Amino acid sequence: MAEESDLERTEPASARRLEKARAEGQVPQSRELMAFLIMAAAIGGVWLNGDWLTGHATGIIRHGLTFDRSAAFDTHNLSITFATLSWEGLLMAAPIFALTIVAALMTPVALGGWTFAPEALTPRFERLDPSKGIGRMFSWQSIGELVKAVLKALLIGGVVYWMVSHQQGQLFALLGEPLEGALASFARMLLFAAMAMVGGLAVIAAIDVPFQLWRYYQGLRMTREELRQEMKELEGDPLLKARIRSQQREIARRRMMSEVPKADIVVTNPTHFAVALKYDSGAAGAPVVVAKGMNIIAQKIREIADEHKVPVLEAPPLARALYRHAELGDQIPATLYAAVAEVMAYVYQLNRYFASAGQLAMMPTAPTAIAVPAGLDPGLGGAET
Repeated sequence: MAEESDLERTEPASARRLEKARAEGQVPQSRELMAFLIMAAAIGGVWLNGDWLTGHATGIIRHGLTFDRSAAFDTHNLSITFATLSWEGLLMAAPIFALTIVAALMTPVALGGWTFAPEALTPRFERLDPSKGIGRMFSWQSIGELVKAVLKALLIGGVVYWMVSHQQGQLFALLGEPLEGALASFARMLLFAAMAMVGGLAVIAAIDVPFQLWRYYQGLRMTREELRQEMKELEGDPLLKARIRSQQREIARRRMMSEVPKADIVVTNPTHFAVALKYDSGAAGAPVVVAKGMNIIAQKIREIADEHKVPVLEAPPLARALYRHAELGDQIPATLYAAVAEVMAYVYQLNRYFASAGQLAMMPTAPTAIAVPAGLDPGLGGAET
């Protein structure tokens, strides 16, 4: 049951999935909303500019039907007249065209905003597969579109039937009216019919938009396995990240071990801790921790120190304090200056002894009781030894 649940699309689409879908051109669409907005813009433009359109159309008709006998036989003049009337007709219809274009462009904004997806223009030859095309024809989506088209036709047809039956008497009354009055009355009837159509389209769009949004987000739902895979891609595979961290630690450890031969002395616990110190007399400052470690790493530091003849001093309290309170690559804390000064004095004496080639009376004795300020030695509490 758990595996079936992981393979079922029960989880809402993540933000990354939605962004990827938009990049591929998958956005919610509603043809019914576009039809409503275009029709409403066209009818609104005609209603607001009715007087101007009527006057302009009357002038075009008069210009087209008024000519003398000689002009009727002049093909060049007729061509000029036709071009002029066509241009004036385009100018008259331009505001309506502009409104409908704006309405068409506003449809995506109402559903989430514009998007430009070059990937959607990439040819996909799998769409030419006849078996998939037949499958789409008989899919539930196609059946739903068919049902929606039938309901839309019934609604629009009902609106038209109601409009005709409601104004049947007025239509017949136009036959007895003067031409100009009949045309004005007929124009008002057409405007009323168009507004009724727009109302019907508004009802259809109000039903279709939520349905299209639901279907869009439903189609992008994800399985739990897809969510887990996406999280791995965003945050990285835990196993791979652990392997990278392990390699980084190994590289840092090798770099640290390469600094041990350059150290002046290694302070040990003697078995649990080891801290390598280096002091540059030419630079102002305190000794620097060039390597430190516990247990196996501490043993490796001691082995490298012995191999390269680096002095090793057993001072458990100081080794523990340095390991706990001094960071790798940093100078020792000021609170440990006095204790480390004893160690560096011992190093100085050793260097003098070896530089004299044994001419000094005896090798210097290593300090055995180096005092560490209270609170700096974690071993005093019994937690570390």
